[in-house]
Amino acid sequence: MERILVVGVTGAGKSTLARAVGERLDMPYYEMDALYFTGPGWAVNDTLTEEVARLTSAPRWIVDSVGYPEVRDLLWDRADTILWLDYGKRVVIPRAFRRSVRRTVTRESIFGGNRETWAGWLSKEHPVWWAWSQHAVRRQEIERRTRDPRFAPLDTLRFSRPRDTAAWLTSV
Repeated sequence: MERILVVGVTGAGKSTLARAVGERLDMPYYEMDALYFTGPGWAVNDTLTEEVARLTSAPRWIVDSVGYPEVRDLLWDRADTILWLDYGKRVVIPRAFRRSVRRTVTRESIFGGNRETWAGWLSKEHPVWWAWSQHAVRRQEIERRTRDPRFAPLDTLRFSRPRDTAAWLTSV
């Protein structure tokens, strides 16, 4: 476990797990959304591919994402381990909801200084709606990738319950 991707749907706890594993293994942790969104108005990083290529050329790292389309294959090609948080909607939707309420109420600054807003809850791209609508799609994408012969050498640990993930983390 030197180059790790933590994958799953929105609200699964990818960032939390990646941060914890990174600390325990003393490896650099990169939050994909922070790399992707670089400024106000949810501005997108024009140099994302180059930046991710540079970060993942290092011998050790952990990233909390299946990857945005422009860097997805790059991440999967360079990873050696996949930690898959394969939780059902009854786990991820309440998590995404609580996180978004907290961020909206506290006006927490996230990703390039952006903030979640009450008006944003009406968007189909809001994290809660995204977690709901993309749950099956994201799960299928990860399933397809873990079965893809290109990625067969990856050590894939698939967790279907948070308590299994927590038990594994204590062993790291």
